[in-house]
Amino acid sequence: MTAGGISIHAVDVAHGRPGTGMRVEIHRLLPDGERRVLADGVLGADGALDHPVKTGEGVEAGVHEVLFHLGAFFARTAERPPPPFLEVVPFRFRVFDATLHYHLPIKFTPWGFSLYRGA
Repeated sequence: MTAGGISIHAVDVAHGRPGTGMRVEIHRLLPDGERRVLADGVLGADGALDHPVKTGEGVEAGVHEVLFHLGAFFARTAERPPPPFLEVVPFRFRVFDATLHYHLPIKFTPWGFSLYRGA
């Protein structure tokens, strides 16, 4: 059985650019409270995470959490960084069927974000 994977795509809609260089972590949350790191990397030039997790490596049914390091992204990329508001933004979700693909697009600004399961 091949796992479907988890993919991330990030767009800074306030500035019309991909989330290039943003750090993203993907964790599996185990029933005993332990966290297993599935991916920890930075988004590429297209705002996507290029990691084996996107093709299913390490993905199992259960609760997962993605951490988006938005505060560091804006501190590094803004000509005049706005006053800090968002820091590390967590998104917790459940993988019911590991053979399906879970695409998580995030649209963000320095003050808010929208995140959902995409197609």
